[in-house]
Amino acid sequence: MAQKLKVVAVSGGLQRPSRTLALVEQILDGLSDALPVKTRLIELGEIVPKFGSVLQRAHLPQDVEAILRDIETADLLLVASPIYRGSYTGLFKHLFDFVYHESLIDVPVLLAATGGSDRHALAIDHQLRPLFSFFQAHTLPIGVYATDKEFENYRVSSDALRARIALAVERAVPVLRRRGERPLTVPALALA
Repeated sequence: MAQKLKVVAVSGGLQRPSRTLALVEQILDGLSDALPVKTRLIELGEIVPKFGSVLQRAHLPQDVEAILRDIETADLLLVASPIYRGSYTGLFKHLFDFVYHESLIDVPVLLAATGGSDRHALAIDHQLRPLFSFFQAHTLPIGVYATDKEFENYRVSSDALRARIALAVERAVPVLRRRGERPLTVPALALA
């Protein structure tokens, strides 16, 4: 792999400290240990005041526009949201409402979520996966779900969770390697 791959992570938690952020950071560490990657971490809670009440992309501030461009040009997207009442947060969805609908075609997406109990574990497959299927992204088959009891002081403390993270990273690495070896092509939308 000649150049570092661009991994963009979106942590959908709205506050700090955050278990969702801790999960994202742990997954990013695993990816960074496995491959030469350049990471970009986007914390939703930090940018919500800048886009939360905006309805059109043209009205977004430049720094949020730059964040969207990072998302749209990722070699791998890592997305995580806390699960409330069976789904990702509304502001997480609002951010992705601004993403150009064809920019994520075939982009690998590693899905992750946190929740208060095991009851919400299927939110990865029933909520997050359909959202990124709309974008025609390549959602990776292994997602990572974590419950509150798997953290201590907002740090991953469960060996079982560490093993799930390691498996997700292991399965993502070949996909990223193939992406790094692909020839550069001119996107169809640039020709229009």
